[in-house]
Amino acid sequence: MKIGILGGGQLGRMLIQEALKYDDEFYTLDPAPDAPCHNISYFTQGNFNDYETVLNFGKDKDVVTIEIEHVNADALSELENQGIKVVPNSNIIKTIQQKILQKQFYKAHDIPSPEFEVMDGSSDEIKMPLPFVQKMNTGGYDGKGVQVIRTAEDMKNLWTQDSVIEKLVDIDKELSVIVARNENGETKTFPVTEMVADPKLNLLDFNICPVVLSDDIEEQINFITEKFLNAINSPGLFAIELFLDKEGKVWVNETAPRLHNSGHQSQEGNANSQFEQMYRVVKNLPLADTDAIIYSGMLNLVGAEGYSGKVIYEGMEEVLRLPETYIHLYGKTETKPGRKMGHINVLAESREELMEKLVMVKGMVRVIAE
Repeated sequence: MKIGILGGGQLGRMLIQEALKYDDEFYTLDPAPDAPCHNISYFTQGNFNDYETVLNFGKDKDVVTIEIEHVNADALSELENQGIKVVPNSNIIKTIQQKILQKQFYKAHDIPSPEFEVMDGSSDEIKMPLPFVQKMNTGGYDGKGVQVIRTAEDMKNLWTQDSVIEKLVDIDKELSVIVARNENGETKTFPVTEMVADPKLNLLDFNICPVVLSDDIEEQINFITEKFLNAINSPGLFAIELFLDKEGKVWVNETAPRLHNSGHQSQEGNANSQFEQMYRVVKNLPLADTDAIIYSGMLNLVGAEGYSGKVIYEGMEEVLRLPETYIHLYGKTETKPGRKMGHINVLAESREELMEKLVMVKGMVRVIAE
């Protein structure tokens, strides 16, 4: 099959790396000439937000998918009209890429999500009491487009554009669950992952899987995943990001209609990875076993503060000497502060051992520049 991917970043790269053991042709579209997929696929440099570019890219493919949701969904809808398979379908991409529609989707389908209101570019009508979270309607990514407004003084920083104003949850844990559905309606769910964020960068720092949860919390998450899978009416792989509050209630933060950073540890820690699962979804094959086979975790390799330019990875030789430790680099030649350059997966026999190893490895590696 000719499989087209909108976006040529690391998620597409790892999907292609996993799928190279099968017989397909992979085509990618990305505006950056040196995108991570440029040298492992049939690469087209172009804007995946441009209607004509996406239409021309997809018209001769058997199936088109995404590795970033900020794409031209209208062009994907037209490709569907022309008989091209799009995974996930254009309707669910349109819904998820707009935070307002996404929140309304949860409300309409009785999926627990924090209380919200819509701001249409003016702060005058906000009824939500402080503190609250503001999420830009479109374009947010990797911690951008989200801010917490805690005080009356913070109100001066409010973005005056279409946004979701959301009640601030008193968070105990941030969790993620990756679910998959193929065209035949078969579904599979990966074990729940705990996400530990870097408070300064607002980026994912560690993944920890599996997470020990009470029966009640497990039931809440199962309820959410079943509701979501029944509501989407589309094949796809979806990362549902969750908040567990301090009273034991689970809320949906947001959903990514694609491969996700919170599933990277599945490459070595699960019977099959999220990338294998995504390939099977795109091809409408039987879905893969998702069981966790051991405790696994991931840490992001992020550009260090104060360094921009040609990347140097300090400490990699020491990491390569460690057992059950796996390096994944993204093929990015230029680093800058906060840029995701790769990740390291770690396996362990217990959560305690896993956390010790993750903290140790994080202290061994720095992403700097020449």
